[in-house]
Amino acid sequence: MAVYTQVSAESLSAFLAKFDVGELVSAKGIAEGVENSNYLVETTRDRFILTLYEKRVSVGDLPFFLSLLDHLAADGNPVPPAIPDREGQTIHTLEGRPACLIRFLSGVSVSHPTPAQARAAAQALGRMHASLATFEGVRANGLGASHWRPLLDQCGESMNQIAPGLYDRVARSLDAVLADWPSDLAVAAIHADLFPDNVLMLGDRITGLIDFYFACTDIRAYDLAVMHSAWGFDAQGNPLDPAIGRALVAGYADSFALTPQERAALPVLARGACIRFLLTRAWDWLNTPAGALVTRKDPLAYLRRLDWYESNPKAFV
Repeated sequence: MAVYTQVSAESLSAFLAKFDVGELVSAKGIAEGVENSNYLVETTRDRFILTLYEKRVSVGDLPFFLSLLDHLAADGNPVPPAIPDREGQTIHTLEGRPACLIRFLSGVSVSHPTPAQARAAAQALGRMHASLATFEGVRANGLGASHWRPLLDQCGESMNQIAPGLYDRVARSLDAVLADWPSDLAVAAIHADLFPDNVLMLGDRITGLIDFYFACTDIRAYDLAVMHSAWGFDAQGNPLDPAIGRALVAGYADSFALTPQERAALPVLARGACIRFLLTRAWDWLNTPAGALVTRKDPLAYLRRLDWYESNPKAFV
């Protein structure tokens, strides 16, 4: 989450008047994340998240995201569907951007997960995958494996401004990952971005899975690999207690069985996840506009993760 587009109190009040949600009390920009503009909105009746879609999110993809959330919510998953206005519409325009009013979910995101919390979160991912087995929507992964080399080329030698030799270092790893990338694993709708800050918890209990705006159709086990690369390391990319990584795999298997082929592919899927987030972070690092209320993420934190996976090929055994 982030704030690129400023919304005035007058514009927000007029926007909320379309809904049966009460009158505006306060609105606060949320700086975390890098993709969309987000506000925590409090009305006389409740709290909501206002999202204005920026950058990589196309308005044409919103029906996919919203139908996926509706599908998951109907099956009992703790996800935040969009709030319809009085005419039943969920997709709107505000300050020239596509916008949705989203149900607010209570809970906090953990920065230093315990194995028990990691297991609970992975169980929730497995339950989500079980629910999505009957979801018919399809959306190509615009940041999937076939897009990594073009993104590397777009970043180009400018990556060396982040760290000397970074471009060549990533290019070598990308060659190796693409050579081993699996083509015979199950494909389904996935979250593709289930970082700790996209999971809300109260103690060890999951209260929310949020921020589905990278959701897409891709290798299902890649979702677990993304989660492992996000939960198993600290913010600087240093590995945490190995029990956390084991808890993630075990928790997922509690809810949704991994095939032997999927388990065997997790090392290369995790290396691919590192490259994907390193590249998008590098692009954002080099191109975030001045004055945006946004917390840029360190690309090198994912280089350290990539180094770790390359040095520990049996991490998932």
